[in-house]
Amino acid sequence: MPADARNAAAAASSAGRSRWTGELRLEVAQREGRSYAARQFHEGALRVLRPHYLDRSGQVTYTVINPGGAYFGADTYLLDVTVERDASLALTTQSATKVYRTPQGPAAQEMTVRLGPGAVLEYVPDQLIVYRGGSYVQRTRVDMDPTASLVLAEVVTPGWSPTGESFAYDELRMRTEVRVLPPAVAASSSSSARTLPSSEGSRSSQETQGEQVTRGTDPVARIPGARPRRLVVDQLRIHPDAHGDLTGVGFMEGHSHTGQLLIADARLDEDVYEQLVQLVDASDTHSGITRAGAGEPYGVRCVCARSLADSTEAISALHRAVVNALRQRWRDQPPLRLRKY
Repeated sequence: MPADARNAAAAASSAGRSRWTGELRLEVAQREGRSYAARQFHEGALRVLRPHYLDRSGQVTYTVINPGGAYFGADTYLLDVTVERDASLALTTQSATKVYRTPQGPAAQEMTVRLGPGAVLEYVPDQLIVYRGGSYVQRTRVDMDPTASLVLAEVVTPGWSPTGESFAYDELRMRTEVRVLPPAVAASSSSSARTLPSSEGSRSSQETQGEQVTRGTDPVARIPGARPRRLVVDQLRIHPDAHGDLTGVGFMEGHSHTGQLLIADARLDEDVYEQLVQLVDASDTHSGITRAGAGEPYGVRCVCARSLADSTEAISALHRAVVNALRQRWRDQPPLRLRKY
């Protein structure tokens, strides 16, 4: 092959290659009471195991795996998750997410979530471990229908260091933003919606009265002129060199592990909040729980719990207790018992 042709082929191959170290796109829909993957795509160092149905509710459980075993310097990962109308997804990881030395720059993960009317997402990954010399940036963005239900859990653990330091990593930054979409209009009002050509192959677009565009396998027409409203932004930044003694008063309070749990649902009334407060108070953690968010956009409420502890299990036990209480109360669903062998 001539040199020019080889160069052109190499350029074309490079252009077609994903900019992500690992990329996972998952769309979950519901049919006859059972949720399933309507679309699934993975490339690079991210993929999912085959689905599990852990109870008879029809909820599907997917486990994300990283065949590479860890995140390294300048790695970038994308998780793009859509849960369509009335579908239910429990999403977890096979094992802890490990971030090793990152001399080339921080490892980063972008997670984008879309929840349709009546959709449920319970995101309960294993712990994040950042080792000596590691930097990690995580950005999560959720757009949810006012009738959807969201649970996001995180546990952060300091990795082993030869010096015995608990916080030998360089930096940790995590940002989560949740927005509430305008309410969906009645089906009869959306019958005039027209399908637009899409640049994403078989994906479709819907435009209602020239004002809304919604992508996905189950397009939803929404109130014309209404805009998404921000519910909450949760941020965590730990920079050991800049913050000094992290174990002291006002930061980790002598603990080594931290966790956060975010819940967004229109049914988070006073009775539910008091039940969650009792679970937090009874846990083996040093935790605080608060109503969060910028008001109640489109009727959705938010609660956040932040925890300190000396072990992953203490925080995970609290998260399980809260998740299971909500499953039973809102959906009469059995406890979430993840199978990881």
